[in-house]
Amino acid sequence: MEQELFDTLAELEMKAAKDSLMDPDSAKFLSILAITNKAKLMVEVGSGVGYSTLWLAYAASVTGGKVISCEIDPAQAEATRANLAKANLTDYVEILAGDARTTLRQRTEPVDLLFIDGDYGQYETYFDVVYKRMNIGSTVVADKVVAHENDLADYTTYVQNHPNLESVTVPLGQGLEVTVKISE
Repeated sequence: MEQELFDTLAELEMKAAKDSLMDPDSAKFLSILAITNKAKLMVEVGSGVGYSTLWLAYAASVTGGKVISCEIDPAQAEATRANLAKANLTDYVEILAGDARTTLRQRTEPVDLLFIDGDYGQYETYFDVVYKRMNIGSTVVADKVVAHENDLADYTTYVQNHPNLESVTVPLGQGLEVTVKISE
């Protein structure tokens, strides 16, 4: 499985200039966080072609967990499915095609890790939809908070000032906001 994963990741990285993938170091960091936290249920908002999904699926294969990946664009959801199949990781991911603000409201499972890389104007909404299902210690990682600082300023201010969260901006790749729920 690992060889298929790394071959698929390398193939996607070669297309990075065209497809605007998540930075490889950021994706690996996301996977390491999931493994370190022994995340059982991971939710991804915005899969693109599945680069970050592959890293989360790899983490799920290590932790015995599962990834719920939300992608609004049906063509990108299909590309994610195809890349997961190439990497032999389809058993670890459920893809929800459609608007995450709707599809995630229909779910009830507790969430250990939330990864947000969707519509910049909706980061707070994606967070709020999942927040009520997060336990103390659950982690949220939001991508591109440095590269799109102006677009995501409301989100970073929101999580950095939330009384039940600890949050820090990590200057890796395009910037990650890493947030942990510390109280109810």
